[in-house]
Amino acid sequence: MTLVAGVDSSTQSCKVVIRNLESGAVIRQGSAKHPEGTEVEPRHWWTALNAAFAAAGGLDDVDAISIGGQQHGMVVLDEHGHVIRPALLWNDTRSAAAAEEITAHFGAEQIARMTGSVPVASFTSTKLRWLRGAEPENAQRVAAVALPHDWLTWRLAGFGPVGESELGPDLSTLATDRSDASGTGYFNPTTNEYLPQVLEFALGHVPVVPRIVMPGETAFTTASGMRIACGAGDNAAAALGVGATRGDVVVSLGTSGTVFAVSASQTSDATGIIAGFASASGDALPLVCTLNAARVLDSMSALFDVSHDELGEMALSAPPAAEGVVLVPYFEGERTPNLPNETAHLSGLTLANNTRVNVARAAIEGMLCGLNAGLDALREAGVVCERIFLVGGAARNPAVQVIAGEVFGVPVVVPAPGEYVANGAAAQAAEVLTGLRPDWPLEIIITVDAERQPQISRQYDDAAKRILTSAR
Repeated sequence: MTLVAGVDSSTQSCKVVIRNLESGAVIRQGSAKHPEGTEVEPRHWWTALNAAFAAAGGLDDVDAISIGGQQHGMVVLDEHGHVIRPALLWNDTRSAAAAEEITAHFGAEQIARMTGSVPVASFTSTKLRWLRGAEPENAQRVAAVALPHDWLTWRLAGFGPVGESELGPDLSTLATDRSDASGTGYFNPTTNEYLPQVLEFALGHVPVVPRIVMPGETAFTTASGMRIACGAGDNAAAALGVGATRGDVVVSLGTSGTVFAVSASQTSDATGIIAGFASASGDALPLVCTLNAARVLDSMSALFDVSHDELGEMALSAPPAAEGVVLVPYFEGERTPNLPNETAHLSGLTLANNTRVNVARAAIEGMLCGLNAGLDALREAGVVCERIFLVGGAARNPAVQVIAGEVFGVPVVVPAPGEYVANGAAAQAAEVLTGLRPDWPLEIIITVDAERQPQISRQYDDAAKRILTSAR
């Protein structure tokens, strides 16, 4: 039996799934926690990766592996391969002003044409610009810049600082894929080339950046003969994990919320709403991201002292549009629209509608409506949406499933709970062995084909527009 492994090194934890190459059956799996915060020492990821391997029974019988990971983060290395400072994660917004500096320097239209996206605080380029201004001595020491999955792949291949690795600190061996590189803000996903002029402006010099490894190519081969694939950013890996193809849109409800589609054509949106990322399959992956997703349910459940399921039951006790109650859930600022310092707004309350059930419903509607605005933007850019895959922890909530159908207005497919980022990475590992992406079966627990309730998104859009106008 040939085994392949996929890894999801996410914000919260590291998960490893080991699958049968031929059938796709999950043979074993393991996980380990990551530290909390928006700034993390990468060594904790490495520790968690090895703990997850151990929990999954090790890699001795695994023929190929690939690592998917949280996008955008900044891992800066000195010439000896040492990490210079804690990594800034995608959800660290201290570089918001740096994003504006990059946009002002190149112009929104030009930077969107160059990179597919207008930079926001999540992007690696903005974090490098922040580093140059806030920690100039550290910035000068940067010899190479990697993303979380790049760095872990490099370490897994045996590279790293002297005394901590078998092969030493050869920075030129760093490798990544185009999906994760497309979220750096200094990579062109159409030409598959880095943009040294953006790196120079951001950091003050041009460091080593990981080479691009294409789908199906082997990035490394370990001393034991295990092949390591190129890996992917988390959203691109998730698209592989559910088997999304052109016409499919994936809505992921994790720490952040994302709506993205596999598309034949690359987008270039100067408004900054759509990020023109690359997919892990060789296509484009236009994506809209919100900072506030599953944590909206966490916050509201804590407010009412109920479980997520109980919150959902409350929400379904209220009518669509919650009798006019609207929650715009910018609890942690927001990325789309780009309002990093904004807060949540609860509006539309009257003595008649100020009930627990209406507020509960408004919370779920607000979480989904922020993503529906992103779906509208994708459609306006020419992306076809025939069905939606709803994934992530919050997708398991029955109320979220029902309300998603009412908000999105297309069939909503909810796969069985699974590690879809890790599964997508495992599919990459399979491809380096066979030359073909596997067609493993996907278990579906429900398909919701509810009638769209346009008043939900209409009243949410009005409230969101008022916030945006006030912020300007």
